[in-house]
Amino acid sequence: MKTTRRQFIIESSVAVAGAMAFPELLKAETRKEKIILGLQLYTVRDDMQKDPLGTLKKLPAMGYRNVEHANYSNRKFYGFSSKEFKKILDDLGLKMPSGHTVLTSKHWDGKKNDFTDEWKNTIEDAAVLEQKYVISPWMDESLRKDYDGLRHFLEIFNRSGELCKKSGMKFGYHNHDFEFQDKLNGKLLYDIILDNTDPKLVLQQMDIGNMYGSGGRALDILKKYPGRFESMHVKDEIRVEGKGEMSGDYESTVLGKGVLPVKEICDLFKSSGGTTEFIIEQESYQGKTPLECAGENLKIMKEWGY
Repeated sequence: MKTTRRQFIIESSVAVAGAMAFPELLKAETRKEKIILGLQLYTVRDDMQKDPLGTLKKLPAMGYRNVEHANYSNRKFYGFSSKEFKKILDDLGLKMPSGHTVLTSKHWDGKKNDFTDEWKNTIEDAAVLEQKYVISPWMDESLRKDYDGLRHFLEIFNRSGELCKKSGMKFGYHNHDFEFQDKLNGKLLYDIILDNTDPKLVLQQMDIGNMYGSGGRALDILKKYPGRFESMHVKDEIRVEGKGEMSGDYESTVLGKGVLPVKEICDLFKSSGGTTEFIIEQESYQGKTPLECAGENLKIMKEWGY
């Protein structure tokens, strides 16, 4: 993610008896327990920069139990070591099942045929936070012009998946807009990415809003690649005059206020996309504060049954 842009148990014998009598109820409850609903902290990026502790303290009061980071540098999350940040989250009753850190070519040592210590440290620190997913949210522009280079880099994605697997995690990729408009050898970049990554090692975190202005439609992609999307960035989009958040003329807004059928998308991805993590993200606020929007979006998702 560039700095400019664009994470329940049956409690009584009566409930257990009911589930035994109606097995589908138990299956539904089990599915519900696996769902992770969280906030991408990029939503409140300015607040996190000014007062990370104070901002994080406000999230549980809203009802958030999971967050996704967008700030890891020099082995620190928002200025805190992995152990320090883990304690902060634990004290607040928060978990961080996923986080964004860009994997680039500088993290791969071709001579040693291995990852650099910098990337190995990234995985190690993510494991301290007990992340499930380490997600790279960007693709260098040079790779978007080199078919063979891109395919080679996607093999490094698979290797990163193998490295994450050793620590009980999974590597992932998060889309923006260019994947749905740029082509190499006649194929969209997004198709190349999915065709050349092992779904057992590399998950796809679909950002349903980023793609909209460049023609990407989540429901169409789901039909082509069912079961490939363990994580989602939940967004809605409105048209704006002038430049939007991506290359088009759209920006994110409060869920249900824009042009995307967000509930339908979430429901279908939950049932056939393999999606278990739904991360709320909003980057533009139309006169409201980021924290106000974060609270409104969580309320809406809960009204939708998440």
